[in-house]
Amino acid sequence: MTEVPARRRQPSGEQFQIAWGDAQAQVSQVGATLRAFTVDGRDVIDGFPADERCTDGRGQVLAPWPNRLTDGRYTYGGRDCQAPLNEPARHDAIHGLVRWLDWSPLRHDSNQVTLSCAVRPQPGYEWQLDLEINYLLDRSGLTVTFTAVNTDDESAPFGVGFHPYLTLGRAVDALELTVPGTAILDPDEPAERATMIPVAGTPRDFTQARRILSQELDTAFGDLAHDLDGRATARLFDPDSGRSVELWVDGGYRYLMVYTADLVGQGERRRAAIAIEPMTCPPDALHSGVDLLDLAPGESWRGSWGLRTSASP
Repeated sequence: MTEVPARRRQPSGEQFQIAWGDAQAQVSQVGATLRAFTVDGRDVIDGFPADERCTDGRGQVLAPWPNRLTDGRYTYGGRDCQAPLNEPARHDAIHGLVRWLDWSPLRHDSNQVTLSCAVRPQPGYEWQLDLEINYLLDRSGLTVTFTAVNTDDESAPFGVGFHPYLTLGRAVDALELTVPGTAILDPDEPAERATMIPVAGTPRDFTQARRILSQELDTAFGDLAHDLDGRATARLFDPDSGRSVELWVDGGYRYLMVYTADLVGQGERRRAAIAIEPMTCPPDALHSGVDLLDLAPGESWRGSWGLRTSASP
């Protein structure tokens, strides 16, 4: 009997391509990750190849908590929880529990894909959730809509974030950044205290566009300013080419984590893109309780964010 060689599986699982006009996006089965997004053949995010696993959180979904959880330990609803420390150098649990799971496709059309994932009780999180994400490309750009439903018989703590690295094809030092956050998480206080301080008059005030230069950011911005449509918009702009990429969030996302990729990769990938991460809550929200979502049994939450590009004529 002849053995059939096993087919090598992609580290990021099945790939789902969507397109609209000159825009294309690739979403991977593992983590429902936004692996690639291009417009007119140019990268909008710094992603990763299908035959490699994701590194540095690129395009990943961060749930049921975003960012870092100090010591991986917290108490909720009378339960003492201890999550695995998957960032041992900092002695914390980072970015939740779903970014390495296979998500199931529910719908895949030419310009959109919907995937789902179930969170089951486990060490570090004792509740059940049904999660669903929809990626949609249309004339307005890319829209990402996320839904969480508490399928447990107890209230469940919940937060979600996303980790796209925005790029305009050159080092971020030369680019202009706008962030609609009027306060930041105080870097001199423990994150679990969730102390916010105004950005006015500080080097981290990007409420008006200015060059990033050599500034290093790994900063949670809050008190976001919203427009008449209820959106808060961050913008990365290249003054030489006139190109820009914008990331917007609706009112469900109250924070933007901005990271200049100073510890990413080696050589050309360092500071080649900037992560602007929509988050419903600040880091360590399971400790502080600040803006942590308390989902009652059967309760659902939904929020959207998106990406759009423009170029000077």
